[in-house]
Amino acid sequence: MSTENRTNGYLLGYCRVSTADQNEELQVDALTGASCDRIFTDHASGKLEHRPALDAMLELLRPGDTVVVWRLDRLGRSVKHLLEMVALLESRGVGLKSLHESIDTTTPTGRLTLHLFASIGQFERDLLVERTQAGLAAARSRGRRGGRPTVMTTEKIAVAKAMYASKEHDVATIARVVGVSRASLYRALAVRDASAVSPADLRPPTQGQLTGARRSLT
Repeated sequence: MSTENRTNGYLLGYCRVSTADQNEELQVDALTGASCDRIFTDHASGKLEHRPALDAMLELLRPGDTVVVWRLDRLGRSVKHLLEMVALLESRGVGLKSLHESIDTTTPTGRLTLHLFASIGQFERDLLVERTQAGLAAARSRGRRGGRPTVMTTEKIAVAKAMYASKEHDVATIARVVGVSRASLYRALAVRDASAVSPADLRPPTQGQLTGARRSLT
């Protein structure tokens, strides 16, 4: 970091790329062009609660410093987290500048713009949730259920029931044979012990059912 005595503190750049395959040069060049004294780079998902470079930067921050990012989503993993980070920086007398959105929280206009951005983003997320819930409710009223289609076919259920009733196979083995998770198997059988299996389920699966189960796995 530069040892120059600055009235307005230091400019500390923060850069984040999600995977090792991504290149941080675009962000670094932008932060360098913004005259950052030092740049911290994380190679990590934004969903991580702790990021080594971010934590190290936060340790060095002093009142009067400014954190500079290429885009706001490089700093916060969500709207809520971003606002928490801004509040943390403000409580320590540290500003935030985003180059892409042209936001600078060291100015009243910048603080207002940031909160407007965050509010719009949260509104869009709430609206999406509301629309999704309304769509699911409408589908249920028409007798349809939302979610992914079932992975269990008639042939798979027949094979699974017969194997379960024989008491020669555990649930993990049965799930592996029919190609589903144990949770899916339990939901399809709706039983956890052989006492819940009907007498018709005690018959071994037919060759056609076995063939159908194998085909559904390919």
